[in-house]
Amino acid sequence: MTIATTRSNTAVDIKLEVVVIPVSDVDRAKLFYAGLGWRLDADLIGDEFHIIQFTPPGSQCSVVFGSGVAPGPYARIELDILETAGELVVSDIEAARAELADRGVDVSEVYHYAGDKGRVSGPDPERRSYASWASFSDPAGNKWLLQEVTARAPGRVDAGGATFVSSAELAAALRRASVAHGEHEQRTGGQRDENWPDWYAAYLVAEHAGQPLPQ
Repeated sequence: MTIATTRSNTAVDIKLEVVVIPVSDVDRAKLFYAGLGWRLDADLIGDEFHIIQFTPPGSQCSVVFGSGVAPGPYARIELDILETAGELVVSDIEAARAELADRGVDVSEVYHYAGDKGRVSGPDPERRSYASWASFSDPAGNKWLLQEVTARAPGRVDAGGATFVSSAELAAALRRASVAHGEHEQRTGGQRDENWPDWYAAYLVAEHAGQPLPQ
């Protein structure tokens, strides 16, 4: 047996966020996985589709169970999810897309959803977390969604503190904190904040947990 290894030299972390499993009875799946003590993150019901998302205790990856077809522009994102193998999370969607393209991957443009307009080219104008997307498929036709996440939604983080899996992820969080702290200093009269390490720490933990950010 030959064991192949590859050395990562990517500039952008791409983390497995969601695995998608189609089921014939979503309500039955909901009862079963809730009974296992898994955390229910989402329960989305439309005219012809039903999607739930659970996260096992201590897991960094969630599972989506769903059925049906989602018609119309408002439900297009649910249909996109059901058509994929899963979701991959990045902190910078444009940088991640550029890196995949450089590696020869046929990756879609970055896009977001805008109500009745449906899918719109470019990242979310406000660069909100969970709102900017891209997609690509492997040679077998397995489709993956890329999603930009910079701050977790409330209730999506179990840990009491922030955890970063790489220096690149931590650096990106520090850059966002730096911009926010500059705005904080402007609001306080432009005076240098001697307690900036405490402010940075509070910002990083709050952002990671999806809690209100310090002002």
